[in-house]
Amino acid sequence: MRERGGGVRVVFVLGTTSGGTGRHVLMLADGLLRRGHQVVVAGPAAVGEAFGFGAAGARFAEVAVSDRPHPARDLAAVAAIRRITREADLVHAHGLRAGALAVLAGLGRTRPSLVVTLHNALTAGGFVGAVHGVLERIVARGARTVLVVSPDLGERMSALGARDVRPAVVPAPVPRPPARAAGQVREELGAGERPVVLTVARLAQQKGLEFLLDVAAGPWGARQPLFAIAGEGPLRQELQERVEKEELPVRLLGNRGDVPDLLAAAEVVFWPSRWEGQPLSLSEALMAGRPVVATDVGGIPGLLGGAGTLVPYGDVGAARAAVRELLEEPGAARRQARAAAERGAELPRDDDAVDAVLRVYDA
Repeated sequence: MRERGGGVRVVFVLGTTSGGTGRHVLMLADGLLRRGHQVVVAGPAAVGEAFGFGAAGARFAEVAVSDRPHPARDLAAVAAIRRITREADLVHAHGLRAGALAVLAGLGRTRPSLVVTLHNALTAGGFVGAVHGVLERIVARGARTVLVVSPDLGERMSALGARDVRPAVVPAPVPRPPARAAGQVREELGAGERPVVLTVARLAQQKGLEFLLDVAAGPWGARQPLFAIAGEGPLRQELQERVEKEELPVRLLGNRGDVPDLLAAAEVVFWPSRWEGQPLSLSEALMAGRPVVATDVGGIPGLLGGAGTLVPYGDVGAARAAVRELLEEPGAARRQARAAAERGAELPRDDDAVDAVLRVYDA
């Protein structure tokens, strides 16, 4: 890899994001800058404003990588990516659309070579699914290296012709200690004597929240829990209407800045997702030492590493039984809490992720 001034020039390309992908790119950019490399981040203006790449020391270049196909805008984005990456030693795109546009800009397996990290899988079909499949083929056949957040994504990209597929290292920041007592948080939630089951998720189709509502519907017997969902998203109205219509023991909390407090007040954390890669909020729950019930999908089994209970997505009976066991058997809950804390201590940190991408860049 060509070096300039003691470091390499890396251009990150990303699309619309409000969560984990943007935080991951910011972490990598900060780590590379601290090691003397040059970093440019290219993406939508709103993403640059939300994550403050410039404040971290990276140069930000606006490129309108939209989250849906738009021929005119996509052509403009391809031209902008080609211009911005002209002097790069390596380009690292994050997300399927950003990766496909980078391939179409002429990047790939020669210099500047292209690395693409895939952070998500598609769980919808129809036209959107068909477009997604085309973009997957473009990335698989055009990128030098594809990094994936789950084994199933890796298998799919290999089957589509990707030459070099590797697992992505996605660290989560160590959570701060809770600022409030658990009893105070429970009072705010209106839990009363009910145990709290917490989910931290965007209110979107991938997160399987309709499955959570099915689980919450019961029957629960003497210890009916309160299900609290921290997060916001396009399904809020639909979910709230069902909660009210069926009088479900569920509270939609919206976006929260006190997730460590909520974790400390929860007896169980529940991930009902249709698919996940390596969700940062689940890593945070492990580091906080909370008992976990989660769906056996995507990267969740590898992230848990045995420190939690896995259930099939959509199996209401299995999920309800797993949650009930942790609520009704203190010994089981304590064992899972210890296992979660031990697993949380083993999870990669920021420097591990930066080391990993540098090894990929130097390959």
